[in-house]
Amino acid sequence: MTARIFALCNQKGGVGKSTTTFHLARAAVLQGRRVLVVDLDPQGNLTSVAAREAVEEDQAGLADALSTRAPEGIADVIVPGLWDGLDVVPTSGVTLGSVRDELVIAGAGREGRLVEALSKVADNYDLILIDCAPSLDQLTINGLTAAHGVVVVTHSKLWSANGLAQLLATIESVRDYYNPKLGVAGIIINQHEEQTVSGRSWLEELRTAAEGRGLRVLDPLIPKRVVIADATEAARGLDEWGSAEATALGEIYAKHLSSIEESAA
Repeated sequence: MTARIFALCNQKGGVGKSTTTFHLARAAVLQGRRVLVVDLDPQGNLTSVAAREAVEEDQAGLADALSTRAPEGIADVIVPGLWDGLDVVPTSGVTLGSVRDELVIAGAGREGRLVEALSKVADNYDLILIDCAPSLDQLTINGLTAAHGVVVVTHSKLWSANGLAQLLATIESVRDYYNPKLGVAGIIINQHEEQTVSGRSWLEELRTAAEGRGLRVLDPLIPKRVVIADATEAARGLDEWGSAEATALGEIYAKHLSSIEESAA
């Protein structure tokens, strides 16, 4: 069975897309799934924590697989992930920034580079998670074109609420022109601060905006907890952290994974 593919998106940086991708991947691995994570962010944060061994600067990566000027295919650049069952398409080698510029002037077919690349390895996995860049450029459009569903990762804050409409407009454009089956699998509210007035207020704004478009905010919300970032930076799953709080937080990601996959079934 070909893998289900989900792109984690938000044009705003700092909302926790890479962290969310990391912990969703861990949840899937714990279920015995074969998982591939694709680091489509030129910053390479996901690569730095999800790859089993450090990826060197001169090592071939995703950019090489997307570029017409490099000989590598995506199968040539995949590296083992932290856990058995996890593989990583890293950001390394030719910089993604260079390939992004190449895609701007590439002409016909540029939006489908990633979907073409992933089609060659999709049968090897149950789940593919694409960590998109914090932008709405050609890299993100490639991620959306390749995906069966979009997972919007956002904060319950002013700028996140304001940016949701712009992101959804981009998703609709990709659906209209490149990927007619693309849907929004859910909205994950990350680093939520329930105890603050602004957190509760902007959460209500986001829920209203989502419901108005027939979209779903996934519950439970992911609270702002230091242990989530600490576990990610230490390249450990929340279940490996050793505290009851971390284990409970890991279960939230497992619930979100189930909700996301159900939406695309």
